[in-house]
Amino acid sequence: LEVTLDDDSSHTEEDEGLEATVKATREHTEGTGSVDHRIFKDASKVSHIPETVDDFLRNFLVKMRMQRTLQSFQTEWYEMAQQGELRAELAGSVPDAYTHNQLLEKQLEDMQRERDTYRRESLKASEALAKVQKERDFHCMQHKRVLQEKNRLTEELRKLQKHHASCEAALSLLTHKYQESLKQKVLISLERDKALGRHRNTSTSRTQLQEAKSACGASQARPERDGSREAGAVAPAGMSDSPARPTTRSSAGRHSKDSEFPADTRVSPLLSQRRALSVKASGFRLSGTLQAHMLPISGLALHPRKLLVATASDEGTWKLLEVPGGQVVASVGGEHGDWLSGCCFHSDGKTLATSGGDAAVRLWDTERGGCVLTLRGHASAVWGCSFHSCGLFLASCSQDGTGRLWDLQSERCRGVLRGHACAVNSVAFLVSSSTLLTASADSTVALWDARTCLRATTFTGHQHPCNHATFSASGDALASCDSRGIVKLWDVRTAQAVAVVDLGPHATNQVAFGPLGRELAVAGDDGTIKVVEISSAQVNGLTGHEGAVHSVVFDHRGERLLSGGSDGTVRIWE
Repeated sequence: LEVTLDDDSSHTEEDEGLEATVKATREHTEGTGSVDHRIFKDASKVSHIPETVDDFLRNFLVKMRMQRTLQSFQTEWYEMAQQGELRAELAGSVPDAYTHNQLLEKQLEDMQRERDTYRRESLKASEALAKVQKERDFHCMQHKRVLQEKNRLTEELRKLQKHHASCEAALSLLTHKYQESLKQKVLISLERDKALGRHRNTSTSRTQLQEAKSACGASQARPERDGSREAGAVAPAGMSDSPARPTTRSSAGRHSKDSEFPADTRVSPLLSQRRALSVKASGFRLSGTLQAHMLPISGLALHPRKLLVATASDEGTWKLLEVPGGQVVASVGGEHGDWLSGCCFHSDGKTLATSGGDAAVRLWDTERGGCVLTLRGHASAVWGCSFHSCGLFLASCSQDGTGRLWDLQSERCRGVLRGHACAVNSVAFLVSSSTLLTASADSTVALWDARTCLRATTFTGHQHPCNHATFSASGDALASCDSRGIVKLWDVRTAQAVAVVDLGPHATNQVAFGPLGRELAVAGDDGTIKVVEISSAQVNGLTGHEGAVHSVVFDHRGERLLSGGSDGTVRIWE
């Protein structure tokens, strides 16, 4: 009887015997990280049965994959067992030493593999350790360097704080002396102008007296010398002209055509006008809307004598409109090549000045509509301009943080107002005076002497950028507004705020005093106009614009209030 063995039915050495099963279980538990000690406890109770020679041969042949030899061995072994020729004493068990040696060899191979693995891991760990040590040394060095730098900076900071503490008192003292010196200089300049005015008056009187004496002497000498009458009459005329018109002294930095500031002894014409007014500007109601531009209106200016209003727009054009009809008298644009920021009238009403984003100020003939003069010198956009009441000077303010004084006769810049830390947003002359008022984004308002271009007084108190400031008609008070909606009323003599009105949180863009100085109109970014009664601090709101209000101005009698905003319209309130 022949028995065939299939490859699938063969068993390896690891699949037979209790020890192989225990070993496989141990390897499996070691791989999974969990060990069931009950298996080893039960396995220790099982007796050890030595492996027979025939099983050892079978397992060996299976392990070596000698299938044909295994089949021959199985066939022959089975035939001999059936025929009784198999000798049992010769078919013993495999010696334990041999099996033990095989186990030892396998363990030795496993140990060698683990040793090689550990060696490779050790080399990697050594390299990583060396790298970490280098990084540690580098970071330690950097830490020491940072500590040294910190100690050095701490020492320098301590020295600077000590030096600052020692210089603060000296700085305050010097600042006080500087302010006092400026005030003294301004006072001396005023006294000088008064003295010059008295000197001119005296010279004029003396010249007239000499002319009278000369005329009297000529009338007495006429019967005696008829031929000398003309010569005697010509000499006094020449003498009378020389003191009345002193020639301009040419010196470094002066121009032969430079104008002279008039003495600040004249009375403001607004004071005489306000005595004739009795209208109280309150209870305004919207009476008319003039669609002047398609883009926002940035500034308004009222004609000094007529009911005409000039508008400056982001379109780069300006228009002259009749009030309240709205007829367009003049419309000019394109010269600036950029948006306009504001406008103002000359005292004669025939010239209009505009400022714009092209860093230039342009003067226009309102009757002919042409540009007559362009003033350049600012480094950035010009935010506003203002004429002196004599008409010979023009002041401008710019985003470059300076103001400039222009002489319109010599057509050049006579001085630069330096002192603000940020953009100068508005500038205005006090009527019949050489005093200038500026409002800046550095949250301050300042008074300047235009003759010397020096700052005389600084008004501090705003916490946000100042957008505009203006004088009252009497000149003893001024108002300012900032980007947070705070409006302050200042006493010029004490440089102190006498009233504060919070119209926030929206920005306020411009303020304007009424002709009587009893009310204050404020243009707001929230699209409303606030009319503040100064005596009672009562606030009345006017709503009508469809966007921010940029400019407000009262008419000559205070009966109307004009406003211009981002909707491109001029609103008339009565």
